[in-house]
Amino acid sequence: MKLRPFRMALALLLAAPLPVFAAPDATSSAVPAPLHPALWKITRGGTTIWLFGTIHMLPAGANWLTGPVAQAVDSADEVATEINDPGGDATCTALAARALLPPGQHLSALLPEAERAALAERLARFGLSADRLDPDKPWYAAVALSTLPVLRRGYDARNGVEAGLTAREAGRTVQHTGIETPEGQLAILDGLPQASQLAYLKNVIDDFDKIDGEIDAMVTAWGKGDAATLARIMNEDEGKDDPLLIERLILARNRGFAAWIAQRLDKPGTVFMAIGAGHLAGTGSVQQVLAKSGISAVRVQ
Repeated sequence: MKLRPFRMALALLLAAPLPVFAAPDATSSAVPAPLHPALWKITRGGTTIWLFGTIHMLPAGANWLTGPVAQAVDSADEVATEINDPGGDATCTALAARALLPPGQHLSALLPEAERAALAERLARFGLSADRLDPDKPWYAAVALSTLPVLRRGYDARNGVEAGLTAREAGRTVQHTGIETPEGQLAILDGLPQASQLAYLKNVIDDFDKIDGEIDAMVTAWGKGDAATLARIMNEDEGKDDPLLIERLILARNRGFAAWIAQRLDKPGTVFMAIGAGHLAGTGSVQQVLAKSGISAVRVQ
């Protein structure tokens, strides 16, 4: 049962925000080059849905809200994102209910000695104590561990796509819709059997040093609008992944997003729909699900 750590990063960078560790303040005097992430357009009658893949955490100054993407955002009377929790209160509440092991239980007791030592070594690199994650369930420990290299590189939700959309729409009357809920998203991971959660954590520990390279490859492909490369990265070694986790974390949600689009097409208006970029690439993507229902998503950038 294999889950490459970049798939954990997808849950963070390409999907929903999870408050784990605080990001360091990062500034840069460099003027970033414009990025050109992929954008699709779906139309029916008086309805237009712009379909855009998000990166939730980005480095400071990431220059993605330009050109056709900016025009699409400005044309929308509704912005739909995975969740609508701008203050993070609902997410924190859901985490408080789901992230911790029952009283008296400890993560260290669930791990073999070699894994405990390896986890402690990874945490020590960031100045964290060996017991920093001991109260947490394995799935949350895996999420937390996989964020550390991302935060070290200056990635921050304050620079992410959702934050950029919120700032862009300030002062304009726009409906903001959450397609999912924080509780529902966390329930996906929390509902996994403990054996799957432990395998998840083990693979993040084992492949910890590969996360930087995989994140760089994904974000570079996203910024270039290179959906084919993003799909290749996602599908590489797919047969080794835990099928239960891939079904719950990606494929079932893709079907849910497609169903939301199909229903929303019955209501006039212009929607900018921003969901994790991992849902718009690879086998079983939202576009593939839509195509099976006769709904075409046309690439415009």
